[in-house]
Amino acid sequence: MKIALIGYGKMGHMIEQIALQRGHEIVCKIDVDNQEDFDSPAFASADVAIEFTNPSAAYGNYLRAFKHHVKVVSGSTGWMKDHKEDVERIIREEHQTLFWASNFSIGVAIFSAVNKYLAGIMNQFPQYDVEMEETHHVHKLDAPSGTAITLADEIVERLDRKSCWKKGTCTWDDGHVDGNSDHNPDELLIDSVRHDEVPGIHTISYDSEADCITISHSAHSRKGFALGAVLAAEFTQTHEGLLTTSDLFKF
Repeated sequence: MKIALIGYGKMGHMIEQIALQRGHEIVCKIDVDNQEDFDSPAFASADVAIEFTNPSAAYGNYLRAFKHHVKVVSGSTGWMKDHKEDVERIIREEHQTLFWASNFSIGVAIFSAVNKYLAGIMNQFPQYDVEMEETHHVHKLDAPSGTAITLADEIVERLDRKSCWKKGTCTWDDGHVDGNSDHNPDELLIDSVRHDEVPGIHTISYDSEADCITISHSAHSRKGFALGAVLAAEFTQTHEGLLTTSDLFKF
């Protein structure tokens, strides 16, 4: 398979390494300094482009890739609020393909399945209140994480007593804390921690007067995200439309 990389930071380098190990070819690498390569024959020859950039750039990157009918696998978050409907329209009307996930880790996909199942059970037990905490490296400026938001949406969808999630505090290594923990009973609070070089920890707790039930996923490195992105690209090569991890992993 011919792969183009959009974004060549730490994730891009790791994706490249795993893709090559799995026998794929990297035909184009696009970063901030060579945006003109979106219109190159090398980019147009790609079967799939894997995109890991930032929320402000992702939507534009999709449009540039779709212009050449290159399928896209993307882990960028934050673009859906403003551009979700337009991207869905383009995919539907122009027969483009986007595989999007807030997290490509196989472990997170399993964790998500457990999260949904547990939320369904806990809907029967209103004495348990649910909260979430996510921890990432200090270079991650957005909070809460895209993965935390996805997990929270899954809970809200299944828990009648929660109508939405709410951003709580964000605690940094230097001791300062942004935000506050004020929230209404029907809001699922998501607190964040930005610490050292942590790849990602997501913890969900159901607490009652009697006891507490906690599930957690902790990434040891970015390698699991990179492998999942390459697996998604392999899946996307032979599939079309708007795809996500629920299409790739059948739990």
